Amino acid sequence: MRANANLSSGFIVRRLLSAALLAITVTTTAAVATKSYQVGRIRTPMGEILFLLYDQTPHHKESFVKLAASHYWDSLTFNRVIKNFVAQGGCPDTPEGFSVVPVPLEQKINDILKKAYGAVGAGRDNNPGQLSAGCQFYIVANKDGLARLDNHYTVYGQVFKGMDVVESIVSVPKDSTNKPFTPITLHIDVITMSADQLKSYGVVPK
Repeated sequence: MRANANLSSGFIVRRLLSAALLAITVTTTAAVATKSYQVGRIRTPMGEILFLLYDQTPHHKESFVKLAASHYWDSLTFNRVIKNFVAQGGCPDTPEGFSVVPVPLEQKINDILKKAYGAVGAGRDNNPGQLSAGCQFYIVANKDGLARLDNHYTVYGQVFKGMDVVESIVSVPKDSTNKPFTPITLHIDVITMSADQLKSYGVVPK
């Protein structure tokens, strides 16, 4: 009888361990499935642009989220648009340059995050520290990417919806400084999306 009891106890322990492992697996899978990701949303008169904000550049991401929440960009425009190069906007165009803009940021270079088509990067002027202007952003509009900018500017996002809008923006009539004759206004906020929602756009979060 004692042998049978030991066998029975061992069986029960194994069942309990299997159930516990199954519960951990289900919980972990559910946590991954329910994780949300922050997405920059740029609304313009020409359409909407969505881009994933990278966790690998936390200070630039945090700056973008804070400025969006404060409606900083709502009075600004895409002020420099060049076909096969970039759509750039966000900062007031002042003689002082970026020295008067909010939140200058230390450049964050990541070898994985390159200037590919649709990359969202931080603009900067020729300041000695190569600090990024927290409010000035650009979207790469060259289908071959802009490798010459790698290791010189911080990339903190990637467009996954609206590159057709970006192409329309860089194709508008503009003056000698590449500023559109008709202002392309900005309304920018940050939304959250699940991994499944991003996958529906073909996006696998890094």
